[in-house]
Amino acid sequence: MEQAAISSISKSGIFFSCAEKRHLVKEHVVPEHVLTHVFLGRLLVTEASRVYSIEEGDTVLFRKNHLAKITKFPNDTTQFKSISIFFTTTFLQKYFATHSRTTGTNNDRVRQLNQHPLLDSLFSSLSPYFDFQESLPEELAEMKLMEAMTILRKIDAKAEAILTDFAEPGKIDLGGFMQQNYSFNIPIERFAYLSGRSLATFKRDFQKTFHLPPQRWLLQKRLEQAHYLIAERKRKPSDVYLEVGFENLSHFSFAFKQAYGYNPSVIFEPTTKTSLSF
Repeated sequence: MEQAAISSISKSGIFFSCAEKRHLVKEHVVPEHVLTHVFLGRLLVTEASRVYSIEEGDTVLFRKNHLAKITKFPNDTTQFKSISIFFTTTFLQKYFATHSRTTGTNNDRVRQLNQHPLLDSLFSSLSPYFDFQESLPEELAEMKLMEAMTILRKIDAKAEAILTDFAEPGKIDLGGFMQQNYSFNIPIERFAYLSGRSLATFKRDFQKTFHLPPQRWLLQKRLEQAHYLIAERKRKPSDVYLEVGFENLSHFSFAFKQAYGYNPSVIFEPTTKTSLSF
């Protein structure tokens, strides 16, 4: 089901997600504004400085270029189901070329919407397509996108303020941005884009700021945080490697031993007699 749903994003802008066990999406950069409704289970959205718990029955609007780690938790019947509607920049520019905009601003990255019969009707009309093995017909998908826009404008003016944001990321403070987001395992090119820089400018500014190349600094920073979590917070290595930005446990263990000279399990084991210093 996941594979079929993934292929539907680019073609229809509507994504049907199902899971029967806890499923972690390591990192997620939302490329477009997206409206998500959770039918069953719970969605945990972890930003660098905040965690959102999207419960069963909740509907949220995510701002584009939103960087987060996402975990899907099935409910007691071991099912997770959600529907996401992606509003591409092309669609929104076309929409607002023929529709007036309301004034107002909203800097929310995640906006939770109040329950409303119109939202219930929208997602209930889409729920039969969970078992549809093909992309939604283009005309039907377009109708649902238009319906979603009409509903959002009707029930939440601040949500509309998000949808009228077509801007690309602007140049921001690189030091603060990287210190806050180093644990997200995304390509260097993506860090550059989100900080409002070309790749060449990003690398140049990074060297000036941290006096190290990006990859070396990221590895060092992630290992330092992992060491702290294991040694001071008594967290298991298997519980922290994803959290600090490594793709798999074996790579993390290898890098950790190269940096410190011992395996991460050594400092976790409470019975060890080895004296270690950071």
